[in-house]
Amino acid sequence: ELVYANHERGFALCSMRSTHRSRYYVQCPQDDRVEAWSDERFWDELRRRLPEQTAANVVTGPSFEKSIAPLRSFVAEPMRFGRMFLVGDPAHIVPPTGAKGLNLAASDVRYLFAGLRDFYVEKSHDGIDAYSGKALARVWKAVRFSWWMTTMLHRFPDTGDFGQRIQEAELDYLVHSRAASTALAENYVGLPY
Repeated sequence: ELVYANHERGFALCSMRSTHRSRYYVQCPQDDRVEAWSDERFWDELRRRLPEQTAANVVTGPSFEKSIAPLRSFVAEPMRFGRMFLVGDPAHIVPPTGAKGLNLAASDVRYLFAGLRDFYVEKSHDGIDAYSGKALARVWKAVRFSWWMTTMLHRFPDTGDFGQRIQEAELDYLVHSRAASTALAENYVGLPY
């Protein structure tokens, strides 16, 4: 199961990773300290931000990892410097809202593998020379999607009333427009290589 929540107290996410493990997020101020978030505080805050029925069904337990993730985006351009190729996090960082980090790393590996295979098997530089451009075309689309998801689902103190109403209109459009929900689904599952 996957649950995204935009709540007046901030963003929340529930993501099942297996039948026994889940990943949860609650938006908190960037200057909060992990030590201030006991398991009890975390579960209470998560439940506050979820729809009532969903909150009632959350199975809790002791956490085995906690961190405060900055909501930042970064792209290194180009993704090749001489004979060094950047792949995954050294090349790009996206906020967790769009769930694109691992997918992007996998697509980088796919593009670089094809380029290196051609280089060593066919003695062709074409693939490695095209690597950065091919990878970046996909990276920027994923960064755009993650930025969009983050700005649509998180509450930011400097948004103001106008920004909040824009966010609410965006969510309403997404829920009621087939075109908008199709675009979200296409980007969420991953754009074609």
